[in-house]
Amino acid sequence: MRTSSLRLATESDLPAINEIYNHYVLCSTCTYQLEPETMADRLIWFREHPPEKYPVIVSETEGQITGWGALSKFRPRAALAPTVEASVYIIDKMHRRGLGRMILTDLIERARQAGFHSMIGSVSAEQTASIALQESTGFRRVAHLVEIGNKFGKWLDLIYMQLMLDPNIPR
Repeated sequence: MRTSSLRLATESDLPAINEIYNHYVLCSTCTYQLEPETMADRLIWFREHPPEKYPVIVSETEGQITGWGALSKFRPRAALAPTVEASVYIIDKMHRRGLGRMILTDLIERARQAGFHSMIGSVSAEQTASIALQESTGFRRVAHLVEIGNKFGKWLDLIYMQLMLDPNIPR
């Protein structure tokens, strides 16, 4: 059994992060991005993620980056600042090994420590494994947007999942 560990990402991890992400841009509906992310844009994105508030983390297995996750602003409006959005991507050959759960659980704890009130996950409705992962960590479905995106010649529904991070709010 290979052991994986988590750590904060560094700029030197960006090529691996981008390679994992761009695989899904080209082959999956788990992201609605249509064109691969450039390294220049990935660097800008990374620099907009201060680790104390919007960390980017990577999973490492035997010295290889096998997944990554990030907390990002949910929306730019100031009143939405207490809400954060989580993203998790796993290298395609490492699915169903607990890496997604490990990354998402870590992001949830980091969001709580940073004082966020709620966490959002936006998931293509056909990504049933991602929905199940989020539900298993306490997220619940709060919105279903019908035919909001079009990728690979088909209309896609988007599901918003939400986790209340404040321990005083019933789940």
